[in-house]
Amino acid sequence: GSSSKQSQLEEYMVVGTTYAIDGEQEPMKGRILVFSVAEADCGTGKERKLILRAERQTRGAVYCLSPFNGKLLAGINSKVQLFSFLSKGTGSFELQSECGHHGHIMVLYMQSRGDFIIIGDLMKSISLLMYKSLDGTIEEISRDYNANWMTAVEMCDDEIYVGAENRFNLFTVKKNSEATTDEARHMLNVIGEFHLGEFVNAFRHGSLVMKTESGSSSSSENDVISSFHQVHGNMLYATVNGVLGVMADLDKAQYTMLLDIQKALNKVIKGVGGLSHSEWRAFHNSRKSNPAKGFIDGDLIEMFLDLKRDDMEKVVEYYNKDVSSNIPSPGSSEAVVNTLTVDNLVKIVEELSRIK
Repeated sequence: GSSSKQSQLEEYMVVGTTYAIDGEQEPMKGRILVFSVAEADCGTGKERKLILRAERQTRGAVYCLSPFNGKLLAGINSKVQLFSFLSKGTGSFELQSECGHHGHIMVLYMQSRGDFIIIGDLMKSISLLMYKSLDGTIEEISRDYNANWMTAVEMCDDEIYVGAENRFNLFTVKKNSEATTDEARHMLNVIGEFHLGEFVNAFRHGSLVMKTESGSSSSSENDVISSFHQVHGNMLYATVNGVLGVMADLDKAQYTMLLDIQKALNKVIKGVGGLSHSEWRAFHNSRKSNPAKGFIDGDLIEMFLDLKRDDMEKVVEYYNKDVSSNIPSPGSSEAVVNTLTVDNLVKIVEELSRIK
């Protein structure tokens, strides 16, 4: 967390704890500890040490913490609590409770952007809260009504949020800002579902490689192909198995093209033991099973580079055959590449491979 103090930005390390007492079904006591990092002289030079600046008792376990506009958000059992830093005038301060929000099973994960807060609940999927500074309140404005046991959440942007749940699936939801009824506005629409096969426990904005300058193409036929040079990884995820993954945003034309390429690859590359790719990547848990949507399997796309030349030509043939039956009507503004060559597809996959 961080707080502005005496016109200087000080950084703090904030730790949430709990007391594990035998016989309690859920923890009833915890603490929030705020430390600053200082350098001190020692016999062999300078060393860094932690200095306790504030301590706050809580009525429950502190499962998650997040900096919030110079304040501190905490997920304490089933409640979201907002604290401000109140100076005591002696170089120390205390955490003062401002407001909170109830209505969760257990607040395990939390991210914020501006005045908006998303919560990853133990059982109740993702909910979107809003801090109203004039009223000094936190209110829920929408939620995903599916029952997902969350393991991580993150905000892609102001309106799209990504989550991971305990059956190794990823999904994305979107705020329904343009809805005309209060009921519809209170629902987060599921726009993407995908079975990853890994237990994700963290999302972070960022990339594993440096961004490069995008090139330009004078051929309108290759607009979509050349646009893949502008695709950059902007979200990382980590799993309990030590896997690091990258996610990138695609526009509609890029997504449509890669989806057709993915379908063509599935006709050439067969799964181990005859396992169907579409069945493996389908979102499934104990309550439902839905075909994957809104995601492209980058691992499958990259397998194109490992194919023999004859198989590459088969993939391109299947792709061209499929898209030739889906040519847009005259005057359509959608950018579509009607045919591909092996060299073009190699270029596309190589461009996508560089983001990791």
